[in-house]
Amino acid sequence: MPALRFFGRKWLIASDDLVFPGLLEIVLRILWLSLIVVVYVKYYHLTWACSHGGIFVRTYILGMMALLFLIILIVIALVNRSAKGSISDVHARRHVPPLLLTKLFLIIPETIINVFGTMWAFCQDVVVCPQESFVKAVIEALVVFNWVLFGLAIFVVVLVYDPLGSKKYSDLQESPSTGESLKHRKSTSLWQRRFRWAFCWVRSDEHGHEAFQQVAALLSSLFRSTDLVPSDILAGCVLLRVKQKRETREMRRIYLLSDDEPKYSTDVNRVFSMAPRWMNLEDAAHFLKLSMAAYGWPFVMYQYCMTGTFRLLRKITCCACFTRRSTIVTDDNCCLCHLAGVKYISKLEEEHILFASFRNHVFELPFCVIADHKTCNIVIAIRGSISLRDIFTDLTATSDKFEAAGVPPDTMAHKGMIIGANYILKRLDQAGVLEKAFAKYSDYGLVLTGHSLGAGVATLLAFKLRSRYSDLKVYAFSTPAGLISREAAKVSESFVFTVGVGDDFVMRLGVDSVENLRTGIIQVLQASRLPKYRILLNGFGYALFGVPPGDLESTWRDDLTAPGRSPLLGYQFIPTVAASTEAALLSRNITVRRFSKARLFTAGRILHIVSRKKTKSEKKHGKGGPSFEMRWATAEDFMELKVMPKMLVDHLPDNVYDTIQTVLNEQKEAKNDTPIAPPTPITEII
Repeated sequence: MPALRFFGRKWLIASDDLVFPGLLEIVLRILWLSLIVVVYVKYYHLTWACSHGGIFVRTYILGMMALLFLIILIVIALVNRSAKGSISDVHARRHVPPLLLTKLFLIIPETIINVFGTMWAFCQDVVVCPQESFVKAVIEALVVFNWVLFGLAIFVVVLVYDPLGSKKYSDLQESPSTGESLKHRKSTSLWQRRFRWAFCWVRSDEHGHEAFQQVAALLSSLFRSTDLVPSDILAGCVLLRVKQKRETREMRRIYLLSDDEPKYSTDVNRVFSMAPRWMNLEDAAHFLKLSMAAYGWPFVMYQYCMTGTFRLLRKITCCACFTRRSTIVTDDNCCLCHLAGVKYISKLEEEHILFASFRNHVFELPFCVIADHKTCNIVIAIRGSISLRDIFTDLTATSDKFEAAGVPPDTMAHKGMIIGANYILKRLDQAGVLEKAFAKYSDYGLVLTGHSLGAGVATLLAFKLRSRYSDLKVYAFSTPAGLISREAAKVSESFVFTVGVGDDFVMRLGVDSVENLRTGIIQVLQASRLPKYRILLNGFGYALFGVPPGDLESTWRDDLTAPGRSPLLGYQFIPTVAASTEAALLSRNITVRRFSKARLFTAGRILHIVSRKKTKSEKKHGKGGPSFEMRWATAEDFMELKVMPKMLVDHLPDNVYDTIQTVLNEQKEAKNDTPIAPPTPITEII
């Protein structure tokens, strides 16, 4: 940070990215040099006996020894200079470009010398010398390895090549508030070409081109006018983890000094005392099971990697396309493997599954309609993200106008999920599924459920269906943050029950939070006092052992610390952002710096369950105590994307299910362990 300027253009690599590659090259070159020295000692005197081509052999041995020694010295200097200074201190690494240029020029003599080695190793008619098996094996291996190294170098150059790194684009001054610039349009077009090439099978979908266009615009806008390289983003995430850990510690200290009532509670009855009766964890666990069933056979294979196939064999139907069935199943294979997965996970009989569509295209999600006799409901279970097509639906995250009965005017929602909800509604109406279901089960209610992407689509679909089924309910799990406008989210609290666990990143994932993450990364990179290689090494240690308390203070610059204030909360000048765009990038006005003009929130009444930290007494005496605590959260609580160790694990549906089951089991155990007071004797009453 900033990106390396080389040969008059910008590359996707920084001057402090050469430490680890350089150390690896030093080790390989030293090993290489040692083998060449052995060859020199054992074989050089025999080269004078060569009848033909001896000059090539001597040139290769002496030239390679001298060249390897020189390259090792240059790479050592390159690593030393690349490790200097903090990430933003480019001046400390001013010698890196000339050293790198010198090393690149040495590729020319190295290639020529390797040609001589190739002639010696593989051209027996050109070089006729005494045979020595060890020397021959070493030279053949070194020659092949050298050509592989050249190929790898070319691959790395292609990898770090920035198509927008030329001076024509880098000198442009742009502002997000002035519309699309030439660089932004070029970047969007570049992302579209990458998608068309990398995901050619998605291109044939009806909405494939639109998805490519929307996601390309989002990605080109996120880091627009910044000068970050991929390693900067990785280092920034590590620093954000340290920053958030420090802020959490500070908030804990404030909480210990205050007399405020705890936000989270382990008393389930107390938490749900003010909630409607249908909002309970027993039903939530039941409907989450049906949401997991909608994932089909891939989820069975994920849960049971070794035995999943055998578990599905009992549920599949061979040659199902030639038999007549009571369940309407579309877009499954001939053995109905997806339906088998639904039956296995949900433990339902096939006649209870009224309709199942497993069509999976961009904006088109698989879903099932189930007659749930346990709760007397018709259940629409919508699958979450599991394929690349689903990822494009997720990333089509721009806000679009959402219209439904009872929705506040000018409501905006996630565009990809709006299209997904409209698709499912169309399929339901075409097949008349709900009408047939309620004709058969007239006293049943309607429940929609889903996990992740499925939860967001289920919520929007519920808004569409409320005019027909006013008493419908939604059980949503790990709903994405950037779903719907705030006023509509408040309306949804009466019929949507959302459950989230721990540090789930999807519940905090929206365009707005990602843009905040981008700004936060730039700020912590500027505030850090450590070189990048140290940050990345520390990050590896943090992943294994957690963040040491000492690093919470030693990571940051002393001159940015003010009494009673975190050094990262104030906006600092960031030289990697063009001067004309810095104010827009760091502005609080979302219409100036935002890709999406409307801020979107998660929907429903949100129950947030987190791991409970054991007290010292519980740890000392080995007592368990409740494993989790919970509270009713607001949508605003999930606007900051946090970098946490369990941010991905907490999103997985099986982890959410296990968490709910643990809470229910511990609640039952607590009831059983509660001592019952003995009855008062009658004589005492008298």
